[in-house]
Amino acid sequence: MVIALLTDFGDYYPGVMKGVIRKITQDEVIDLTHSIHPQNVIEGAFLLHSAYGYFPAGTIFISVVDPGVGGDRAAIAIKTENYWFVCPDNGIAFPSAVEDGITEIFRIKESVSQISGALSATFHGRDIFALAGALIREGRMEHLERFNGELVSLDLFDARVEDGLIVGRVVHIDRFGNAVTNITRDLIEEHSISGFTYMGHEIPLVEKYEDVERGKPLAIIGSFNTLELSLREDNFSRHFNVGFGNIELGWR
Repeated sequence: MVIALLTDFGDYYPGVMKGVIRKITQDEVIDLTHSIHPQNVIEGAFLLHSAYGYFPAGTIFISVVDPGVGGDRAAIAIKTENYWFVCPDNGIAFPSAVEDGITEIFRIKESVSQISGALSATFHGRDIFALAGALIREGRMEHLERFNGELVSLDLFDARVEDGLIVGRVVHIDRFGNAVTNITRDLIEEHSISGFTYMGHEIPLVEKYEDVERGKPLAIIGSFNTLELSLREDNFSRHFNVGFGNIELGWR
């Protein structure tokens, strides 16, 4: 069985989480990513949703992007048809869990922190989630109880056509500066779209980067099966000052 970690923690804190996990189980721990932009739950949810199905059945995803750490949000473990999702109840695992089919939901008791003897107000990745994920792997459920609340939901794919525009969201900016949106292939094909306009620029919808000259903007259906806005061999996000959040595109 595999334990996969997804966080916005950078390069130090995940190592501590791995140490906690390895004191309980010797199963493989995979770093899905620790480069989620800080506190960006939507980006974390998008990347988790895009990746989880490529992992073997039984994988336990410990996903911690947790702006509410130390507050009232619940710590939960969601069992689905094929996976476990261990995370704060802030929507990060909601799209993935719903898609795979939720079978049981548990609240993680803070008593789990007694195993390592620490419960900080800032590092529940170490003190709660890593411990809970490792214990689930070992079949130890004594620190879980039924969750009777309603999960915080998150709609990743709420892009729409409105008043002649496609209104979507930039949900991920990769290291190349590509602006990955939540505008799906299905939405684009439904409206037979062949190109876009943004900030006065014509952006053709192409099949590959080489379809435009170097330094020219392009739109492409990327590996996430959603629309990406790119600048060939350059950085679209930096050049057009595009960040996370809503984006409106003209289309033809």
